[in-house]
Amino acid sequence: MRNVYKAKAALVWGASALALSACVGGSGGLPEAPISTSQAQRGSDEYIIGPLDSLTIFVWRNPELGAKVQVRPDGRITTPLITDMPAAGKTSTMLAQDIKLQLSQFINEPIVSVIVNDFVGSVQNVRILGATEKPASVPYRANMTVLDAIIAVGGLSEFSAGNRARLIRADRNTGKSQEYALRLGDLMKRGDSRANVALQPGDVIIIPESAF
Repeated sequence: MRNVYKAKAALVWGASALALSACVGGSGGLPEAPISTSQAQRGSDEYIIGPLDSLTIFVWRNPELGAKVQVRPDGRITTPLITDMPAAGKTSTMLAQDIKLQLSQFINEPIVSVIVNDFVGSVQNVRILGATEKPASVPYRANMTVLDAIIAVGGLSEFSAGNRARLIRADRNTGKSQEYALRLGDLMKRGDSRANVALQPGDVIIIPESAF
């Protein structure tokens, strides 16, 4: 009887571990993007900030806290008092709110606005940056997948770390940006179809270079 109990406990533990591992991606513990290739539903047409976009940040009555910045290839910006804030995948309204929350630690009730000066992409584009043959912003089309996007930019570069790639996606309902892990190395080099995921307008794919 005791052996039967132990066997059942081991089975439950194994199933729990498997479910947990399925929810965690291979890029710094990020969840993996959904595999479904059904057509993405288009949300609001408000512009989604992307890497290399140029921004002007205003802080009312505190001009020294404003700045003109370019979104870095990793999707982040740095302004006075704020270091490495994620910007890619957000609208200007979302980013202004996030900056306001950070500045609230230093000044009372800051009023922040963000203006996009130089549009590198558009809300209907998918941007692929980093270690590819030709990083670019490509037009989104119905049922577009990661494989389609990588082919459009000529594939991965020789020094890419494809399995550490990230997908940045804005949630139009919550106003938050979500990062997902991508296994582009498995997809492109091993033909693993499970690593091919559906894209949405405004998605940003960032592919780092290998350390070696």
